[in-house]
Amino acid sequence: MKFNCKSTLLVIGMLFSSILAFGQNASLSGDIKDNNGDPIIGATIRLDGTSIGTFSDVSGNYSIENIAPGTYDVIYSFVGFSTIKATMTFSAGEKLTKSQSMSADAMLLDEAVVIGYGTTNSKDLTGSTKLILEKDFQSGNVTTPEQLITGKVSGVQITSNDGAPGSGSRIRIRGGTSLNASNDPLIVIDEVPVDNEGIDGAANALNMINPNDIESMVVLKDASATAIYGSRGANGVILITTKKGAQGKSPMRVNLQQNFSLSTVTKTAEVMNAAELREAIIQNGDSTQLSLLGNADTDWQNEIYRNAFISESNLNITGGIENLPYRLSIGYKHEEGILRRHQLDRTSIGLNLNPKFLDDKLAVSLNTKLSTADNFFANQDAIGAAVSFDPTQSVLSGNEEFGGYFEWLNPDGTPSNLAGANPVGLLEQKEDISDVLRFIGNLKLDYELPFFPEVHAVMNIGGDFSKSSGSVVIDTDARQQFFNGGERSQYEQTKSNRLLETYFNYQESFGNNDIDFTAGYSYQRWERETPAFPLLNFDGDTVTPAGIPFQTENALISLYGRLKYTLNDKYLLTATLRRDGSSRFNPDQRWGMFPSAAFAWRISEENFLKESKAVSYLKLRAGYGVTGQQDIGNDYPYLANYTVSTSTAQYQFGNTFYELLRPDGFDFNIKWEETTSTNIGLDFGFMKNRLFGSIDYYIKQTDDLLTIIDVPAGVNFTNEILTNVGSMENKGFEFELSYVAISEAKKELIFGMNLTSNRNEVTKLSRVVDPSQVGILTGGIDGGIGNNVQIHAVGNPTNSFYVYEQIYDEAGNPLEGQFVDRNNDGIVNEMDRYIFEKPAPDFFLGFFTNYRLDRWTAGFALRGEFDRFVYNNVNSNRGFFESVPAPGQGFITNLNNSFNESGFITSNPEQFLSDYYLEKANFIRMDYFNVGYDFGKVFKESAQFNAGIVINNVFVLSDYSGIDPEVADGIDKNIYPRPRIYSLNLNFTF
Repeated sequence: MKFNCKSTLLVIGMLFSSILAFGQNASLSGDIKDNNGDPIIGATIRLDGTSIGTFSDVSGNYSIENIAPGTYDVIYSFVGFSTIKATMTFSAGEKLTKSQSMSADAMLLDEAVVIGYGTTNSKDLTGSTKLILEKDFQSGNVTTPEQLITGKVSGVQITSNDGAPGSGSRIRIRGGTSLNASNDPLIVIDEVPVDNEGIDGAANALNMINPNDIESMVVLKDASATAIYGSRGANGVILITTKKGAQGKSPMRVNLQQNFSLSTVTKTAEVMNAAELREAIIQNGDSTQLSLLGNADTDWQNEIYRNAFISESNLNITGGIENLPYRLSIGYKHEEGILRRHQLDRTSIGLNLNPKFLDDKLAVSLNTKLSTADNFFANQDAIGAAVSFDPTQSVLSGNEEFGGYFEWLNPDGTPSNLAGANPVGLLEQKEDISDVLRFIGNLKLDYELPFFPEVHAVMNIGGDFSKSSGSVVIDTDARQQFFNGGERSQYEQTKSNRLLETYFNYQESFGNNDIDFTAGYSYQRWERETPAFPLLNFDGDTVTPAGIPFQTENALISLYGRLKYTLNDKYLLTATLRRDGSSRFNPDQRWGMFPSAAFAWRISEENFLKESKAVSYLKLRAGYGVTGQQDIGNDYPYLANYTVSTSTAQYQFGNTFYELLRPDGFDFNIKWEETTSTNIGLDFGFMKNRLFGSIDYYIKQTDDLLTIIDVPAGVNFTNEILTNVGSMENKGFEFELSYVAISEAKKELIFGMNLTSNRNEVTKLSRVVDPSQVGILTGGIDGGIGNNVQIHAVGNPTNSFYVYEQIYDEAGNPLEGQFVDRNNDGIVNEMDRYIFEKPAPDFFLGFFTNYRLDRWTAGFALRGEFDRFVYNNVNSNRGFFESVPAPGQGFITNLNNSFNESGFITSNPEQFLSDYYLEKANFIRMDYFNVGYDFGKVFKESAQFNAGIVINNVFVLSDYSGIDPEVADGIDKNIYPRPRIYSLNLNFTF
């Protein structure tokens, strides 16, 4: 859906006219003081769900005029103090007076925190849990929800996959816990655990969610917090709550947000220009190679990249009609990628209704989110082609063949399959489009039993449904599919995720004892269906017949319970138990038990600290629990499956060849992985909680790792099998600190930082110890045949680098093809490779600050990762002279500038696996810098207006020689550059 400016203003005008129809307005005045009776200067007083508000003056007094009649939640807030919500009803012409006392609490101790199947106050948490509110989200151009909290939470590492529109991020909470199953956290949106496995035709499953609709996010990190989600909690849980309407009778309010952004390329791969390549061939090549060079000087990377435009509009309508709070949101985002032709257009509609019935005993919550995305995927093969294509050739050939683009040809005039394709031709001659529709919604009924008011009965019915379709069209004269006569292919996918939950919650106080007990049942079912289509050429001829349609399903049934007990408001105990049954495993292995327990002691409530002026808050936490992982990408791993043989493995009977069915390897007793977690934490606050934070230490031990192992020769299976054989450990510490440096009427300065250290180690990889087994190779690279540069090995971190040790001369220059004979057997071979470093950082940090001066606001956020390494596959694959390639091939390719440093000539097989290409990739990145100004009332005081300027990806400080040091898997292969984005944000509230 695309917004038209005139129609949008017309709608706003109509809504504004309806607001003016209210009768004579009311007013509210009073004063605000702290617990000592001193005035609080600069406190915010606002009517929730509206733009009406003010600040207290030097005497703590405040006054609000022009309040339309109705019932409002009046919010009193100030940095360092507990936020207070007071429900007030205003009649026409009424002048209300309200004095308010506020208690110091910069830590938001009384803030409601969503946890699994319920809420609690921050001060009552016993597990390692972090709440991030909208005011603390990342600023600027944000496409997917997880980007809102990048660098904001200790223990949470969020790495964007690349710079493509909507490509999403890799999320790791306290390190990965699996080798072959998913390491992604469970994501729950408005109490619906969503499917984040991916949707065909969408760059990332989460990019279908509009971040503008999100009110808060809660990260559950340790097992005592995540065990309520049982077999899906091993990698942590992220709970997303979307915005709701205002409680009580409230006039309609309209908010319009408009964002305009420009994306720019910050850095490209360092390759030779035409003159440099010509000189390199003169020095190292021959006349045949030299004769192939053209006369142009083309910067191919400049030809494929562009400055890109982004526009986003969000229209939100909120209010309350009697007992019916509502919020309607409409969003549209047009995002161009810096790679030419790449584009994402997303439209989202959200409706949240939260009425109450039966004298407020029945609370209903209806949350719906519908989004559509139209994608045009640029051919990312052009990125690698632009790095390697001959810069002495022009983009166009001067004739009409191959779309007019220059291509390397064989003597018979056909395009060379050995030479790379023209990068611009790759982009312009491929049409790759998709349409994706996704709906996430739920209906929650919360009923307070009239005969037993301490008990609430809750039913939650929800679902996550998606449907996608796409097509790829390549011209007949395109180099990409020339020999097939072009390409016309299509795909479709339908996914459904249905949820039914019922649970009871009992809360009661007996003197100094508080009990909160929850018990429930959950049923969730997933279905996926993908029809098969043939691959056609441009004329409609079948190139590849349609395969077998794919359809699968699985279900999870759960029983769970949680008891929270508090004694004297000082001693807190939480015990959780969940029993899961998954259809993915055989009946004997189907059910698993996942318990947890946590204890917390509010030390600051003890008499010896209660009156302390130095220590404002101190809470010790300890937790232990077991969680699981059953997201293994296969719904039937315990069943025998058969694969149709290829054309080269058929049985001849007479003159006819018949396809065979080959049994796949399987493990009938396969089960989920289990992670045992122990956590000890300390929450603290000093100087009336103006300085506050937390420290956590954790150990996570994962057993029954799902690992792909070799099958002994002679077994009538494929040569690999997925089974439970391994173990892994993650341990580390987390530190968070916030400081309210200035808190005055017109000035405010806040600092925040977090630091995380995580050590990952594989502790077991086989049922029987085999000293000759080094580990499991992984991490495929470009260059050579079947090369893997990483390994899972016992005693080392996952995905450690497995390389040869390069030998250098006295000047520090690498000696080509010479490596250390580490086992001293007189030869250099596979046995001389060694494990050296890993891609995961030893520690990472985040830092942010927010500043307010009168109506001005400013802030920035930094993020850094340290003691991490990246294998520079761009240098290894394009940094030796024979990649030009050898004479007689009939074409020329470009060289990476790293050739000038190494001087490598040949494509020595071992050279691809040299530690020479491992680079320390420490970095500090400024994620955003923002400046904003509140213009106050505009349009004859009918609207509130503020504006801001934000720069995303401001700078990166690193010694890494590649485009970007932030490579999630540690292997840098021509990644889609992350752009720098300049944004102008406009916000109107009517």
